[in-house]
Amino acid sequence: MAFFVNTPIEHISRIDRRIVPALKRLGIKTVRDLLFHFPSRYDDFSNEKDIAGVFPGETVTVRGVIEKISVHRTFRKRMALTEAVVRDETGKIKVVWFNQPFLAKNLKEGFLVRLSGKVAKGPGGVYLQNPSYERVGERAIHPVRSQPRRDVGADDALVYPVRDEISNGVGRTSNGIHTGGLVAVYPETQGITSRWLRYLVSNFIKLRQNLADPIPLDILKRNNLPWLSEALFLIHFPKTKEEARAAERRFVFEDLLMIQLRALQERSRLKEKRAPEIPLDIPLVKKFVTSLPFALTDAQRRSLWEIANDLVKPSPMNRLLEGDVGSGKTVVAAAAALLTVKAGYRAVFMAPTEILARQHFATLGKLLKPFSMSLGFRTGTEKRATDSDVVVGTHALIQKGISFENLGLVVVDEQHRFGVDQRAHLVKTVGTVKSDSNGSNKRSDRTALTSEAIPHFLSMSATPIPRTLALSIYGDLDLSILDEMPKSRKPVATEIVEPAKRESTYQFIREEVKKGRQVFVICPRIETPSTNNESVTNIRMSELQKRIWEVKAVKEEYQKLSTNIFPDLKVAMLHGKMPAKSHTAFRRVRRNAQALGGKSKEEVMKDFRDGKIDILVSTSVVEVGVDIPNASVMMIEGAERFGLAQLHQFRGRVGRGAEQSYCFLFPTEDGAASRRLRAVRDAKSGFELAEKDLEIRGPGNMFGVEQSGFSQHALKGIMDAELVRAVRREAIELLRADPGLRNNSTLAQRIKEMESEVHWE
Repeated sequence: MAFFVNTPIEHISRIDRRIVPALKRLGIKTVRDLLFHFPSRYDDFSNEKDIAGVFPGETVTVRGVIEKISVHRTFRKRMALTEAVVRDETGKIKVVWFNQPFLAKNLKEGFLVRLSGKVAKGPGGVYLQNPSYERVGERAIHPVRSQPRRDVGADDALVYPVRDEISNGVGRTSNGIHTGGLVAVYPETQGITSRWLRYLVSNFIKLRQNLADPIPLDILKRNNLPWLSEALFLIHFPKTKEEARAAERRFVFEDLLMIQLRALQERSRLKEKRAPEIPLDIPLVKKFVTSLPFALTDAQRRSLWEIANDLVKPSPMNRLLEGDVGSGKTVVAAAAALLTVKAGYRAVFMAPTEILARQHFATLGKLLKPFSMSLGFRTGTEKRATDSDVVVGTHALIQKGISFENLGLVVVDEQHRFGVDQRAHLVKTVGTVKSDSNGSNKRSDRTALTSEAIPHFLSMSATPIPRTLALSIYGDLDLSILDEMPKSRKPVATEIVEPAKRESTYQFIREEVKKGRQVFVICPRIETPSTNNESVTNIRMSELQKRIWEVKAVKEEYQKLSTNIFPDLKVAMLHGKMPAKSHTAFRRVRRNAQALGGKSKEEVMKDFRDGKIDILVSTSVVEVGVDIPNASVMMIEGAERFGLAQLHQFRGRVGRGAEQSYCFLFPTEDGAASRRLRAVRDAKSGFELAEKDLEIRGPGNMFGVEQSGFSQHALKGIMDAELVRAVRREAIELLRADPGLRNNSTLAQRIKEMESEVHWE
């Protein structure tokens, strides 16, 4: 049978059906998927030595003949030990493998082998510990078999190499697949090892020559990138680190190019749409600014000017307003809503949680009160005046059957929290704008609608992202950045509290409460144990168990603080199993919520806001993003278990009043002041912390970006600002010369493939 790059793996006779499900768990469904399943790292086995020259602690590659090999089990743990003695011209060395008894059948006495691994020292002298192995010479060559070999173990039984040599024009052979030089280590799953994957890739690597390169040749030459066929071989079987880096850079460039092309095309398509032209009413803006009880920062003024100038245009705004917690995003969005409503249109604010939606509803009510505007509210449990000028709500706003006539502006807070389908549905179907007979977009009534125009779209995010990262991920959005805090805000003093200082910190917190301040306590995130059972039922049970454990953590912390630490203070708790709102439908849930007399989350937050609670103990999964200026202390238990972005978000819940506020990071008892916690302590702003996070963990782990669907190679490339700029220049020039990519069909097809792979929110 002839194999092609798009051949499904289950149709390949040389791949045993038993490993097909495991391969699919890795996303490998076709031969092409296999070739694009890239290594996550490389083991460096380039230190080749004679046996006599090895010493403990080093990683080496040796070549020799097996003198003897045997398997026995340890007395205490009944672990299978495979032991061998390998000899070369300079001496002998003992080799030990753990729990691989099948090796005694694969590696016979007299075989010439190459071994790569770490040298250890035991009572009997130095030995090679669990090394990778490869047979070399004639005795290592096996013919292709039509049935699996039954004399081998789990490491070799289900994969059959069709040849011993991989030819790529540079002479690399299968002798170097598992030992010697750089050896690829892949993302794995239960039942699939890197050794298996190397075997599989070595079988089908020749088919790379049948793949068309999506990047035009002139771009490859201009940026000194290898062509696709060469890069695929080098990323799997590099001779040197330089070859591996060159291949990786090529795929980084390719993925970033696809992202930028897609973003620029989307921007271009959006400009072809019509949107209401909302006049820049400067006297109205001045009246709004003077009505505020505080002065706008320069960043707020700049961002408002950028948004107002977008609203004037006949094409839809698609802008991201990014700013730290407390930087004043809602004020800027309120001004945009004011301009929209006074021009004869309606505005919608959507938040990811009911608590956050209520916060926006309350804040907008205060900011817009002087301007005679009506406000509505809609969640899954509450519907109030949804035909108002401004409607605030949750995802309930985009449920089936909901529409808003003459909608001019959509504001979505924490937009990355919503899925692609939700965003698309919101913009396309939640409302339309009426056009009059003269073609203008001004509203004359709220009944006759057309689908000719779409509303302006403003996203808000309190997760500071470095400019390079934002440019790559949100390339289709214009960016407005609030990088200043109001002058009245004092920086939150942050301290890492080691166990020895815990008692004195508790006393400090008590003194703050006596001054009339309030305290947030966030309980540590609970890690669920991993499970080998991949059934949907067990995965769901694991999530349920995790939620139960987090509730248990809150109850234990609440019990400790209310009984032992602060028995003289009013301590309450908040967790995810409490009903969101007092309602008949929640009576059964409330009966189970014994703490706080069965109160709902809303009631607890109201009590905290009204000063009836001194200390509120909460899980990390409950959004407590309400504005409580009187809260001056944020105490985080198990702080090292949270991401930097989470810690920064928690810290942003205090420091909203005029008084000095504090954030105490409590590591676990055996925890230490890690580099990450020190970064939180020392960072002067969220943007500075985001840069640190990018430096420490890489973009793949920042702010949930690893869930975006972007390849890890693309995420690594985001850290290279110069590369991002080069990619953007090439993307702009490509679309300038060929807007529809009609002359670059392979490139256009690659973008379509990425459309289905990547979550663009």
